[in-house]
Amino acid sequence: MGRGRVQLKRIENKINRQVTFSKRRSGLLKKANEISILCDADVGLIVFSTKGKLFEYATDSCMERILERYERHSYSERQLKEPNLESPASWSLEHAKLKARMEVLQRNQRHYMGEDLDNLGMKELQNLEHQLDVSLKHIRTRKNQVMNESISELQKKDKALREQNNLLAKKIKEREKDMAGRSAWEQQNNYDLNSCFDQAPIMTSLNISEMYPGGVGESNGGAAPTQNHMSNPVIPPWMLDHVGG
Repeated sequence: MGRGRVQLKRIENKINRQVTFSKRRSGLLKKANEISILCDADVGLIVFSTKGKLFEYATDSCMERILERYERHSYSERQLKEPNLESPASWSLEHAKLKARMEVLQRNQRHYMGEDLDNLGMKELQNLEHQLDVSLKHIRTRKNQVMNESISELQKKDKALREQNNLLAKKIKEREKDMAGRSAWEQQNNYDLNSCFDQAPIMTSLNISEMYPGGVGESNGGAAPTQNHMSNPVIPPWMLDHVGG
């Protein structure tokens, strides 16, 4: 004999009410999962217990995407049915939706941090693990990209510094070579000047009294100057002729 029809009314017994809630909740989440898999549908289920505890199910554990899709759909319908969006009722509805979305985001954030995982089933934990693996993959890819870009930038800077260093070293060598050539040229000029001074004859001072023992004013018929002319080994003859004339 089959079970009788259950009368739908509030269960007064607290324990029975809690047991019924747990069984019906599990069945509801199971049915939501089945319709999502069998019919390839996006399902979002949110259940709050009498104590305010949240239970939810979302296809691929992506409640944010389903809520965003619901908001876009409901917003389009409100645009057609309720042109006056400045009414207090519309603002209250929008506030409630934003508050619910914020709670979902906060709960998902706690899940990503490894907190409040006791109420998650095996499939939800697997989906959460998959999302974390995908996120870590994206993070590692981006990190490697940033590292490669930094290494490439450092290599470019190193190459530029090496080229600048080589250019400065070349300029220094050219300057040292120029200074060495100039120093050699100055030393050669100084050497040539010193050689000229060393090879020049030293002329003694003329002593007129020695050249002309009888005095300049005496006239001996030109014999004395001629004698001095021949006997002076230092002063050239032409200079003596010039002085004597």
